[in-house]
Amino acid sequence: MSFIADKQTLDDLSLLGKYNPYSVFSLFNQVKTRGGQKLLDQMFQHPLTDADQINSRSAAFRYFSDHRASFPFEEEALGNMEAYLDEGCAGNFPMALWQMSRKKFTALAVKDDSLSLQLQSIDACIGVLKTCTTLLHQLEKEGRDKNSPWQKWADSARQITRDKRLEHLHTSNRTFTQNARLHYLLAQVFQEQLKTLLAHTYEMEVYITVANVGREKGFCYATALPKEKNLLIAHGVRHPGLDKAVANSLSFSGNSNVLFLTGANMAGKSTLMKASGILLYLAHMGFPVAATEMQFSVLDGIYSSVNVPDDLDKGYSHFYAEVLRVKKVAEEVDAGKSLFVIFDELFKGTNVKDAYDATLAVTAAFTAFRECFFIISTHIFEVGDALKAEGDHIQFQFLPTVMEGTVPRYTYLLQKGITQDRQGMIIIENEGILDML
Repeated sequence: MSFIADKQTLDDLSLLGKYNPYSVFSLFNQVKTRGGQKLLDQMFQHPLTDADQINSRSAAFRYFSDHRASFPFEEEALGNMEAYLDEGCAGNFPMALWQMSRKKFTALAVKDDSLSLQLQSIDACIGVLKTCTTLLHQLEKEGRDKNSPWQKWADSARQITRDKRLEHLHTSNRTFTQNARLHYLLAQVFQEQLKTLLAHTYEMEVYITVANVGREKGFCYATALPKEKNLLIAHGVRHPGLDKAVANSLSFSGNSNVLFLTGANMAGKSTLMKASGILLYLAHMGFPVAATEMQFSVLDGIYSSVNVPDDLDKGYSHFYAEVLRVKKVAEEVDAGKSLFVIFDELFKGTNVKDAYDATLAVTAAFTAFRECFFIISTHIFEVGDALKAEGDHIQFQFLPTVMEGTVPRYTYLLQKGITQDRQGMIIIENEGILDML
C-alpha cells in the first residue's frame, strides 16, 4: 500500500519541489547526477509503509553517516554511459561490426560524426568501469565490500569488471575491430548488467549525499515499529529548514492521540506543526530526521490543513474549503486508516461562535480514532476547557508569550496547559498602524 500524502499536504509542508530552494527536497538534493536526482525524487514521492524496509534504508544512511565516503564518479561520464546503454546495439557481433563500418564510411564520405560520438560513449563507459575497478579494490582492501550497503554494488561491479571478455578495456590503442567488439559487449552482452550497476551507483550516491546532509545538520535516525505498537515518541524535534530552531518533544499513543495546541500569533504553532509533519514524512522514507531521538509506529499517511485556499472556479469560500478538508480526513479515518493529521486553526474562515462549536465537536470526535494521531491548534482557547471533560485522550499544550513591557517575546518551547495569550492588538499598536489611521 502506498503512503498517503495528497497535494495539499505536500504543499503545506513544502516537501517537494526541485526548483523551490526552501523545500525539504532541496535540502537533501545535493546529488550531482541525473540518475541520483531521479532516485531521490522517487524516494520523496513514495515513502515506505513497511517497518523492516524503513529500518533497512535508515541503516544504510546511518552506515554512510558513520563511515564517510566520497562519490568518485564523474556526472558527465555516467550520463553518457546511461544514454549509450539506452541506445543499445545490434543483436550479434557481425551486425555490430557492419553497423560501425557503415558509420566509418559515412564519417569519411560526408563527415558524419556518429562514429566519433559512439567511440566517445565507449570511452565514457570504459572510464566508469575503470573507476569501478579502483573503488572495488579499495572496498575489498578495507573489507567493506561485504555485509555493508556497498555489497550489492560491489557484487555487480565485480561480475562485470573481472569478466575476461572485457580484457580490451585497458588497451590504450584499440583497433577498429576491438572497438566494434567492445561496443557489442558493452551495449548488448553486458547491457542489462551495466544498467544494474548504474542503478546501484546512483543508489550509493544518494546514500552518501543524504547521510552527509544528515550529519552536517545534526539529524538522527528514527526507529520504525509495527503499526500495532501505535505510538510516536520524538525528542528534540525542530524544523529542518531552520538552523537555530528551538527543539520540542512529542508523544502520542492510543491512549493519548490528540494534541490540542494553543498560543498567540507568532508563538510558533504553525512551524511546530509543519516540523512534526515533515518529521513523520521523512521517517517513513528512512531518511535522517530533525530530532535527537525518535521511534514511531508505521502509519498509512499524513493529512494537513495549514493553508487551505478558497476555490473561485468552484465557488468555494475559505470556510467551505475548510469544511471539505475536514470531511476528507473524516472519511479517511472512518475507513480505518492510521493517519497523522494536522489542523492549524480549525474553521478560522467563519464566525467565532460557529468556529467554537465546530472545533469542539470535531476534536472530541477525533479522540475515538485511537490509531490516528492529531495535532489541532486554535486561538479559541475556551474550546480547551470544554474538551477537558472528554477524558485523558487529549494533551493540552501551548507555546507561551513573555511580555517585556509592550514587546512580546516568544520562547517556542511547549508547555503543558492552555494559554489565553492574545497579542494581536499589541502587535498592531506596536507597528503604529492606528497612528497612521
